[in-house]
Amino acid sequence: MQKKTRILAVALGFAATLAALTTTALAAPADRYLHVRVEDGSDGGSVNVNIPLTMAEKILPAIHNDKLHEGRVSVSSGSLNGVDLQAVLAAIHSAPDNEFVTVKQKDQDVRILKENGNIVIKVRDSEDKDAEKVDITVPLAVADALFSTAHENELDVAAAIRALDQAGQTLVVTVESASQHVRIWVDERNSQ
Repeated sequence: MQKKTRILAVALGFAATLAALTTTALAAPADRYLHVRVEDGSDGGSVNVNIPLTMAEKILPAIHNDKLHEGRVSVSSGSLNGVDLQAVLAAIHSAPDNEFVTVKQKDQDVRILKENGNIVIKVRDSEDKDAEKVDITVPLAVADALFSTAHENELDVAAAIRALDQAGQTLVVTVESASQHVRIWVDERNSQ
């Protein structure tokens, strides 16, 4: 009798575990939102934007305005100056985390690095107390998507949005100065 009870308990435990795993696997993933917050301390104004990434992905191909068309942005070939950006990205992927470029000038410092699967750009004004600070973090998967399906001299913004959705919660851009604060990030909250 005890043996049958133990077998039943194990079978019920296995069934409960299987049911939990199945429910987790079948649950719809939460929508991720692109948030933009701009605060202007000089006049007290602010702008807040909260857009589901799935909505942004659907809207982009519908816009045909100047350089933006069908979810892609055209860039002049002169902007790329014959640089094979896919080859550059492949090299960055294979490189260890590292600070690749450091530019120090009298009034500004710029650093470009790879860190935890991201391309990170940091710009610091160094001249005065109202100095601006800019941080940009781009997951490598998003950078890959920008160049993966687009035609020559185009950036595939819609593909980058899909990749950003897959990247999960991330802080993409911050800009801070004495009077303005700009923050762009992705998370699963539908408000700020």
